[in-house]
Amino acid sequence: MMNNLPWLFLLLPLVVAAIDWLCFSKCPRTAATLSILSAAATFALCCHLLFCGGACTPDAYNWLPCGGDAAKGLSMGLLLDDLALRMMLVVTGIGTLVHIFSVGYMKGDTSNLSRYFAGLSIFMFSMSTIVLADNLVMTFIGWEMVGFSSYLLIGHWFHKDSAADAAKKAFITNRVGDFGFLIGILMTAGAFGTLQFAGMGAVSAQVAPAVLTAVVLFLFCGAVGKSAQFPLHVWLPDAMEGPTPVSALIHAATMVAAGVYMLVRLQVSMGAGAFTETAATVIASVGAITAVMAAVIATQQDDIKRVLAYSTLSQLGYMVMAVGLLAGEAAMFHLYTHAWFKALLFLGAGAVIVCCHHEQDIWKMGGLAKRMPLTVLCFILGTAALIAIPGTSGFFSKEAILDAALEKSPVFFYIGAGVAALTTFYMTRLCLVAFLGKARDHGAEHAKEASAWMLLPLVILAVMAVIAGYGFVADELVPFAGFHAHGMEIGTPFFVSLGALVIGLLAAVIVYGLGKRSQDPLAGNCISTALRKRLYIDCFYDKVVIGFFQDKLLAGIIEGVDTALIRGILVQGLAWATSRVGKLLSWIQGGSLRGYALVTGLGLVIVVFLFVFFHQF
Repeated sequence: MMNNLPWLFLLLPLVVAAIDWLCFSKCPRTAATLSILSAAATFALCCHLLFCGGACTPDAYNWLPCGGDAAKGLSMGLLLDDLALRMMLVVTGIGTLVHIFSVGYMKGDTSNLSRYFAGLSIFMFSMSTIVLADNLVMTFIGWEMVGFSSYLLIGHWFHKDSAADAAKKAFITNRVGDFGFLIGILMTAGAFGTLQFAGMGAVSAQVAPAVLTAVVLFLFCGAVGKSAQFPLHVWLPDAMEGPTPVSALIHAATMVAAGVYMLVRLQVSMGAGAFTETAATVIASVGAITAVMAAVIATQQDDIKRVLAYSTLSQLGYMVMAVGLLAGEAAMFHLYTHAWFKALLFLGAGAVIVCCHHEQDIWKMGGLAKRMPLTVLCFILGTAALIAIPGTSGFFSKEAILDAALEKSPVFFYIGAGVAALTTFYMTRLCLVAFLGKARDHGAEHAKEASAWMLLPLVILAVMAVIAGYGFVADELVPFAGFHAHGMEIGTPFFVSLGALVIGLLAAVIVYGLGKRSQDPLAGNCISTALRKRLYIDCFYDKVVIGFFQDKLLAGIIEGVDTALIRGILVQGLAWATSRVGKLLSWIQGGSLRGYALVTGLGLVIVVFLFVFFHQF
C-alpha cells in the first residue's frame, strides 16, 4: 500500500478538480482551500520521497496488453528516478505558491473562481503525469491534458475576446507540434520495439543513424510546440491574456519547460548517442534562433507581462540550445533556477498590476519603488537572477550553458553572450521605467503594497532566486542525477558574461536614464515598429498562412473538390445515373401488353440468334 503513495501525485489533484467543479461551483473559498491543500499535500509527499528515503516502486497497471510481452504492451506506471522527483519538487513547490498567491490576486474577481481553482488542479494532474510517466504514451496523455488545462486557464476570462482568441491560439498551435510528436512516438515504437523509457537504451545502438535522426526530430516537434520554440512560439505572448498566476505557473515555470524536460528524459533513456549530429545541430539551432529573436523583440515591448513572456521564450531557447549541445545537465540546471526567478517575476508583475488597478503598460507606471518597496525589491532580485548578476542563481546556471557552448561550439557561445546582453538591456529598461521616476498615471499614484497572500510567495521565491544556484541547494534539488554545481570560476565565460552584463546595463541607463522619461526614445522608427509588431511573424501567419492558404487557397481547393468530385460525381452524379437508368427501365415497364409482347419477342429472337451463332462455332 505504501509503495503506491506516489499515485497521489496524479489522483489527488484530479479528484479535487472534479470536486471543485461539480460540488463547490458556488463556494469559491471552499474550492480554493481544497486546491491549496491538494497542492501542499503533493509538495509534502515529494519532499518525503526525496529527502526521507521514501524510495518505492509503485505498481504499474496494464492498459493494452500485447500478447505476453510486457515491453510491447501499453501500461500506466510511474518512474520515480532523481530526474522525475526533483522535477516534481519544482512543479509542486511553485504550484503551491501560485495557489496561495491566487487567493490575493483573484480577490474581488467576478468570474467563476471555483472553475479557476479546478483548472489549476487539472493542470497539476496533467503536469505530474508528464513528469512521472514511465513511457511515451502516458507522457502523450499528460501532454494533451496540459494543453487542455492551458486552454481552460488562458481563457478563464472568456468574456474577453482577446482571452478567448488567445486560448484557441495556444491550443491549435500546440496541436501542430503534437502531430509531429505523435508521429515520433509511433516511429519510436517501430524502431525501438518499446515505448518504455527503461528499455530504450538497450536497443538504441542497434537503430540506424538515419532512423534515430528522424525519431528524435519528430519527437522534438512536441517540444517546439510546448516549449514555444520558433516557429511555433507565437502562442506564448498572447497567453498573457490569462490571469497572471496562470502565467507564472504554466508559461514560466512548468508547462513550457515540459518540452525541455521531455528532451532530457529522452537523452537519459535513449543515451546521448541517439541524438545524432544532424538532430543535435537542428535542436541547438532552433534554440539559438528562438533565444535571439525573442530577446530582440522584448526590447520594444511595453506590456510588463509581454516583456516577461518574450524573456521566457529567450530563456527556453537557451535550454533547448543546451540540449542540442548534449549538455542536458546544464539545461536542467537552468530550467530549475529559471523556474524560481521567472515565477517570482510573473507573480511580482501580478502584484504590480493589481496594485496599479490592472494597468500593464510600464509607461503608465513609475515611482513604484516608493509605494511598493517590498514587492519591487523581490522583483529586482528576480531581475538580478535573470540577467545573471554574479552570486545569483541565474548566474551559475547561465554559466553552465555558456561553458558547454564554448567547449562544443564557439558560435553558440557568442550567441548566448549576445542574448545575455539583450536580456540585461530590456529587464533594466523595465525596472527603470516602471519603478523609478514619478508616477505617470493615477493607478501608479494610488498604488500601495501588496497583500500578505501575495507577499509571502514573493519572499519565498526571492530567497530561492538568490540561493538556488549554490551547491548546498542545487546539488540536492537540480533535476538531474548526480548533478554537482560549480562555484564561481574565473575564465572566458565569466569575463564574456560580465562584459555582456555591463554593456546591457550601460546601454539601458544611457537610453532610458533613471526613469524620468515619459515615452520610449527608441519608438517611432521602422525597426522599433517591426519589433513591436513581433517582426510581423504573427501577421504573416494571420494574413498568409491562415488568411490566404487556409481561408482562400486551401479552402478554394477543398471547395472545388467538394463541388466537382464529391457533390458533382459521387453524390449528384450517382443520383443522375440512377434517375436515367430508372427512366430507361420505365420505358420497358410501361404496363402495356403489346409492349411486353414486343420485348418478349425481341428477346426470343436474340436468344435464338445467339444459340445458332454459338452452336455453329
